[in-house]
Amino acid sequence: MEDSFKHQALRKKLILHLKKSGIKDFKVLQAMEKIPRHFFFNSAFLQFAYDDVAFQIGEGQTISQPYTVAHQTELLEVRKGDKILEIGTGSGYQSAILSTLGADVFSVERNKKLHEKAKVMLEKLKCNVKCFYGDGYKGLSEFAPYDRIIVTAAAPYIPENLLQQLKPKGILVIPVGTENSQTMKKMRKIGDNEYDMKDYGNFSFVPLLKETS
Repeated sequence: MEDSFKHQALRKKLILHLKKSGIKDFKVLQAMEKIPRHFFFNSAFLQFAYDDVAFQIGEGQTISQPYTVAHQTELLEVRKGDKILEIGTGSGYQSAILSTLGADVFSVERNKKLHEKAKVMLEKLKCNVKCFYGDGYKGLSEFAPYDRIIVTAAAPYIPENLLQQLKPKGILVIPVGTENSQTMKKMRKIGDNEYDMKDYGNFSFVPLLKETS
């Protein structure tokens, strides 16, 4: 797939929109300008790739709205070399952004088709992402602990497994709530079973489902 001058111009336009929408982290914006979002779209829908909206990617899942990707990434406070656990690989777009920021990404996806498709794309882009097929509620204990954990689907509660896999001073970003509306939560681990939690607005994600499909 080609990354044309037109696509690059559309990304620049999107970045300006994200700035106006309140995204301030220059490194996050820089990463999003670098990664071709249209690579993660079905070829029939390329004209929607740089709209600031979520879009269906099949299997009942979506590629998140660019603003949501930027907002979650900004809340993570990613540092180069961070080990990050991502729950919900989906298209692989969020994974690519985290890798571009210099993170070592471990990503879990419960849907086999999406897992395989994202893995191929991330390998083509030479992203530092290790993809796993599994139940996101369980996390990925064999590689824990993690500096950062990001959940890209709506959880009815904060999974205890994820909290246990977070390093001291680590950050978890997760949308929590009902299927129709969730609150973005940022939790910083400040001690054994002790967390500083803050809310960052309402969002709408597809649900975080248990087990694999």
